[in-house]
Amino acid sequence: MLSNKRAQELIDQGLVEIDGIKIYENCLLEEHSEIKVNGKIERKGKEFVYLKFNKPAGFESSLNAAIPDNIGLFFNAYENLAIAGRLDKHSEGLMLLSNDGKWVENICNPKFEKEKEYIVTLDKIPNEDFFTNFRNGVKIGAYLTSPCICEAIENNKIKVILKEGKNRQIRRMCKTLNYQVLKLVRIRIDQIVLQNLDVGESKKIYNDLIII
Repeated sequence: MLSNKRAQELIDQGLVEIDGIKIYENCLLEEHSEIKVNGKIERKGKEFVYLKFNKPAGFESSLNAAIPDNIGLFFNAYENLAIAGRLDKHSEGLMLLSNDGKWVENICNPKFEKEKEYIVTLDKIPNEDFFTNFRNGVKIGAYLTSPCICEAIENNKIKVILKEGKNRQIRRMCKTLNYQVLKLVRIRIDQIVLQNLDVGESKKIYNDLIII
């Protein structure tokens, strides 16, 4: 560890590089920045990875190997991933994962109100009362859900767009309204969409930009 004085001397001599760029004054370091002193790497840069994943039904949204049926087996090639937006075991579709904690926080924190879009198959064709109640908010336990978008697609299929994500929220809302969810697929989180990603497949993305 260099003293502040010695570090400043090296900077003044043009011997310090941050992410390949020589610096001549103090600057704010990012946690992923690579530092070189006189051509030698003193701190290796951290490579952030951003993934979208089509979760199959029957798997837990966990990377903990001690939990049965966890999704970790799909990500053996990666380390230190965190999940940005979980799905219950019986649901499927889009999940996001990254080793960039700030990015994960931006996706997950409710204060940022990221939209999440779902295609839901019900056990019967919903009536107008169902749509009115669902859109305006449904009491699940002691919690009243926020207003949301809920539209008919065809027969017993609906589209739901939420800006919150309580545990098993859509299933609990439907149950309160006397409907059962037969299938639930998340197809979008914010600007990131599932597209034609196969079940069990993952693909790299860069921040909000989808890699086609």
